[in-house]
Amino acid sequence: MEKMMMSGKFAAGLLLCLWSGAAWAEDAKPVTVTPILATESTASGQPITFPSGHLAFTASAYDIAPGASLPEHKHPFPRYAYVVAGTIAVTNTVTGKTTTYKAGDVIIEAVDQWHKAANTGSDAIKLIVYDFAPKGAQNVVRK
Repeated sequence: MEKMMMSGKFAAGLLLCLWSGAAWAEDAKPVTVTPILATESTASGQPITFPSGHLAFTASAYDIAPGASLPEHKHPFPRYAYVVAGTIAVTNTVTGKTTTYKAGDVIIEAVDQWHKAANTGSDAIKLIVYDFAPKGAQNVVRK
């Protein structure tokens, strides 16, 4: 009798697990992948290339206050940024072209070309910046 009660409890527990698993699977939401950008060139039209050898990857969060600006600088190695919030105006001082990026955009920064950026909006800019450079190398050179 005790053995029968144990197997009954086991069966009830198993049934409950299977039922709750089935309910969870029915409530599961699909995964959606939305391409944001596919490109083979930087913001200034350069082909995207990577330095050879051992590369280090760095991800950084940038918060740029309203009215703030980044001084003229360049990146000797590839740098990419995802605009989480706000609007940023980037001016390539070599070409004179200004491009404005908004939340949801990806910036493929020019390599080894002088540029500057500014927050001309009323909201803070939030960026996630990705650098690919040789180990120990700096990827920002100020003018």
